[in-house]
Amino acid sequence: MTGPIGGMRPISTRVMNLATFLTQAARRDPDGTALVMADTIWSWSEFERRTDALAFALQSELGLRKGDRVLCQSQNCLEMMQAMFAVWRAGGVWVPANFRQTPEEVAYLTEASGARFMFCNATFPGHATACRLACPELTVLSFGGSDFAPAIEDITSRSSGQRPIIAEVDRDDPCWFFFTSGTTGRPKASVLTHGQMSFVVTNHLADLMPGLTSDDASLVVAPLSHGAGVHQLTQVARGVKTVLMPSEKFEVATVWELVREWRVSTMFTVPTILKLMVEHPSVAAADTSSLRYVIYAGAPMYRVDQQQALRVLGKVLVQYFGLGECTGNITVLPAHLHEAEDGPTARIGTCGHARTGIEIQIQDDEGHELPPGQTGEICCIGPAVFAGYYQNPEANAKSFRNGWFRTGDLGHLDEQGFLYITGRQSDMFISGGSNVYPREIEEKILTHPAINEVAVLGLPDPLWGEVGWAVCVASGPVQEDELAEFLDGKLSRYKMPKRFLFWDALPKSAYGKITKKMIREEIETRGLLAQSNATKAPA
Repeated sequence: MTGPIGGMRPISTRVMNLATFLTQAARRDPDGTALVMADTIWSWSEFERRTDALAFALQSELGLRKGDRVLCQSQNCLEMMQAMFAVWRAGGVWVPANFRQTPEEVAYLTEASGARFMFCNATFPGHATACRLACPELTVLSFGGSDFAPAIEDITSRSSGQRPIIAEVDRDDPCWFFFTSGTTGRPKASVLTHGQMSFVVTNHLADLMPGLTSDDASLVVAPLSHGAGVHQLTQVARGVKTVLMPSEKFEVATVWELVREWRVSTMFTVPTILKLMVEHPSVAAADTSSLRYVIYAGAPMYRVDQQQALRVLGKVLVQYFGLGECTGNITVLPAHLHEAEDGPTARIGTCGHARTGIEIQIQDDEGHELPPGQTGEICCIGPAVFAGYYQNPEANAKSFRNGWFRTGDLGHLDEQGFLYITGRQSDMFISGGSNVYPREIEEKILTHPAINEVAVLGLPDPLWGEVGWAVCVASGPVQEDELAEFLDGKLSRYKMPKRFLFWDALPKSAYGKITKKMIREEIETRGLLAQSNATKAPA
């Protein structure tokens, strides 16, 4: 490694342990509200004390060593936040699972991460069993008390008042294995480090939520295992109250009641959940005056949905684009650049400009930079980029080129550096020799007043190689021929979908994303492709 001056190496790469954010918040405001779930409230001092006790037990009773991976299978709860900070404090690596995955899927994550420990909510005994079968040496602890593992509540009580040895960490020491969603194959563990995540927290505060203070409150409406967990780490860094939904069931009316009760000012969500929130009847009577930053990410938000959210909530929307590998830290479209009405100042279709400290290039297949306006692969460099995939040299070789991280997303930059995403490389299809990007088609379809959601994907066709199929969710009666006529003249002929299917709902991931892999599988399961090749039978 070459240092900044005369080839010198850095004197030190030591950085702050991420769990210190909690200690700092507890020192500043020990009696202030830290965590809320239903009728349970933890102050910052109680949050700190519980975290210390659990970290001590992990080190002293259970033998956790620096670098040990600790899996977590749980829906959102206070103990999940406690466990996350305790693992970091003790020197472990946090490995949260998507709690909606099957026992077999979580068992794979346990094996793939090499986890030695597991936190498992009491409501998931089958997951604990499957993980133990896969990894017999696994030590399991439970949230909420169970027959299958000791409860962390008992451990915390037994170790109350004890102080752990705060693990010393370097910039490149892993702190989090952030598993990809696995929409194109087996999930991969993106290795996030203490130094990287410290930058991400600072960057979130600078770019997404400037001016955040302990007077703010944050409502969690997405699983803490992924982007929402990063968001809440940022809240802890500023001593912001974290309010969890009272149950696993997502109820929009409850969201707006909690916003009113706790004067919620920030929340992180995804476009599909935000769409539900602003279209629900309860929003009409909601008090949203406390909202400052409603951050949405994880998938593009269609213009019509963006406009509706702006008209309901005002200019509080903040968009970011990123991946687990960059912890959302590639672009930002701040609140002041969101416009509800189309016009010369509205930046329609962009996901924003580069985040502070991040550089973006649009590259061709050989890695050459493309000029503004030309579509290619979105690549980036900067301190937010992960350290690579755990024990996966093949994936690392594919994901990095000349030091640039290759996102796998396609898009273009304009002259001012604003990014426009066309879609995933895997979503693009070729029809009759022409590249077709589904997002453009989806945007057009959604301008039809009866269409609520849509996904366009390329499917095999004996004549054209691939053609587009549009799977739609409609709010009222609409026919296939009617929708095709509506699009006539709005799209080039080669972009026009060959089929329009109308379903009651689109399959979504646990994080609310419309997942085209799942839609493709459902089309195959229903035998619709075979029907279409034989005759244009209705779906």
